[in-house]
Amino acid sequence: MKSKYHSINRLKVSENLFSFVNNELLNGTEINSDKFWDGFDEVVHELAPKNKELIEIREILQKKIDKWHIDNKSEVIKIEDYKKFLKDIGYLKDEGPDFKIETNNVDEEITSIAGPQLVVPIMNARYALNAANARWMSLYDSLYGTDVIEESEDSAAASGRYDPERGTLVIKYGREFLDKYFTLRDFSWKKITGFAVQDRQLKVLKGIDVTTLKEKNKFVGHRGEADNPSAIILKNNNLHIEILKNPRAFSAQQDHAGISDIILESAISTICDNEDSVAAVDAEDKVLCYRNWLGLMKGDLISQFEKEGKTLERRLNPNRSYISKDGKGLKLHGRSLLLIRNVGHLMTNPSIILNDGSEIPEGLMDAFMTTAAAIHDFKRKGNSRTGSIYIVKPKMHGPDETAFTNEIFTKVEEVLGLKKYTCKIGIMDEERRTSSNLKECIRTLKNRVFFINTGFLDRTGDEMHTSMEAGPMIKKGDMKSSKWIKAYENNNVDVGLACGLSGKAQIGKGMWAMPDRMKDMLDQKNGHLKAGANCAWVPSPTAAAIHSLHYHETDIFDVQKKLLKRDKAKLNDLLTLPIADRPNWSVDEINKEISNSAQTLLGYVVRWIDQGVGCSKVPDINNIGLMEDRATLRISSQHIANWLHHGVTTKLQVVEIMKQMAKIVDQQNKEDSKYVKMSDDYEGSIAFKTACDLIFKGTNQPSGYTEPLLHANRLKKKTNQN
Repeated sequence: MKSKYHSINRLKVSENLFSFVNNELLNGTEINSDKFWDGFDEVVHELAPKNKELIEIREILQKKIDKWHIDNKSEVIKIEDYKKFLKDIGYLKDEGPDFKIETNNVDEEITSIAGPQLVVPIMNARYALNAANARWMSLYDSLYGTDVIEESEDSAAASGRYDPERGTLVIKYGREFLDKYFTLRDFSWKKITGFAVQDRQLKVLKGIDVTTLKEKNKFVGHRGEADNPSAIILKNNNLHIEILKNPRAFSAQQDHAGISDIILESAISTICDNEDSVAAVDAEDKVLCYRNWLGLMKGDLISQFEKEGKTLERRLNPNRSYISKDGKGLKLHGRSLLLIRNVGHLMTNPSIILNDGSEIPEGLMDAFMTTAAAIHDFKRKGNSRTGSIYIVKPKMHGPDETAFTNEIFTKVEEVLGLKKYTCKIGIMDEERRTSSNLKECIRTLKNRVFFINTGFLDRTGDEMHTSMEAGPMIKKGDMKSSKWIKAYENNNVDVGLACGLSGKAQIGKGMWAMPDRMKDMLDQKNGHLKAGANCAWVPSPTAAAIHSLHYHETDIFDVQKKLLKRDKAKLNDLLTLPIADRPNWSVDEINKEISNSAQTLLGYVVRWIDQGVGCSKVPDINNIGLMEDRATLRISSQHIANWLHHGVTTKLQVVEIMKQMAKIVDQQNKEDSKYVKMSDDYEGSIAFKTACDLIFKGTNQPSGYTEPLLHANRLKKKTNQN
């Protein structure tokens, strides 16, 4: 269906977006709609040419790098010669003097509370509300419903009935957690029969015996009567927990003290995503994203849905009231601190047409719309209590592009009448030119930066695309043990700490992609804290609860102090290319590697193109559910494209594997009533052809990104559906 446009000044704005801005977005602010569109018009026409120029510079640099590798193909790469070349072409920048970031008015969830970070597609209101409300999660439910507690062969839970044996193990786990981090002076939490608050202290009972916490300062307050509280609130490593007492509750029937649950402070912050986890290609999609974000900022977003024949409703949770140990009525923030991820600089969007007939750079549109929505939060302070707006900006290539982001938000603040540096920026360190110049990238945003973060998949995709002509890449699974990836992960932390981010901003690590494997996550993801991250991504509210246990175990700010003293990551290691040295893989090895990438790629693309699902749990080739977004496509498509380019495989071989994997993906989706099989008509399946194009046109895609092909084909699919 062709969009209808409203002409205003030099702009043509899709009518549904124009109506949304005038009647919803600006309603309740002090911003006049005519003034908004005047300022918007002026800024986007000023900045769009700069945006275009930066994208052209990416292409110019890539062509020079391609030529250098072609010219030096017969020689072993000498890192000093390579570095000199990268400096000569402006890819590597000279590093300036040391400095510390100067970001002010930042909420404590960023500065001083280390904890899990959720990423949620903003197109789905229900998911967004669940994520916002995941600030407080039940430990009992999170343990009972996951593989952290092993299931016996004859477990009643397997048939859907409550398993009392499993419930006992959950309670035991909870008591061990309390014993470890909230230790009592004289006996174990396993033996207690009750608790009370007396003389500003927590008193814990075992029959007639009374004890208290070894570290009394970990007691924060309570709810209910002091001599018989309904909850006590404790704090460790700046994270709160609530021990709930309700002897009548089903979960307390096996408990001598009447404890019905332990509530964990879990998802401290949440990225509401307009980018990799959504399929937003036109004004209809973008308005849905903006409207959901606006609802979160106004506090009135509601989602109604059907479940097991019942109509249920989600809305934002209130703050949590309690009585402090000093007897004062206080509140704990009830929701995750919400950040908004805009798109990067590359894509344009047909929602708005500029004076020269071109589409608006989507990042410019996002900057205005998401910032304007957040103005509604200033009065109610339901999200930021410091009056800040947190924008995560992805896929920036080097200091010139981060400086451009600073310019964008300076202009946005001027048009919207906001104080300078109201908009805080999170830097996604996921492009090679940003990693290589991270200190200078941070410098350009030193008054705004609240977050830096590594993203293995996107970063590997850019690594492969940048060095496409250098030779065949090592296997995907070997990337995690390569020299460059270790240097990349360490460099992000080293530079962040040197620039003063500890205690002022987040240093983040990437996603745990297997939401059904919580035991493995519990065993492994503490490595992100030990690596220096004071936040790390999780795929679900339940995962946030489980991952929060790591932040009780590890004081991340102590870890960061120690890491400041280590030897810093070396640029030479960061620039070491992951090329396979004389690969002698067997046909079976090659087929297995390509099949793995092809299946993952197809499983994601078919939902993106056919159903507009930008993030979902996609079964891999072994039927393990993985949370996938566009970064998965980038690494998979670029890897196969690289092997094709260097003759490791052939187009005929890849096409045959793609068809085989399409049949597997079709079978994995057979229970989905909306699913359309690819294998019934390979030529007629837009999804299958898109997945193939991502590979066969992969070497020509800008920076190896998948968005141009995905967007074009999703628009085609939507047109066919209408």
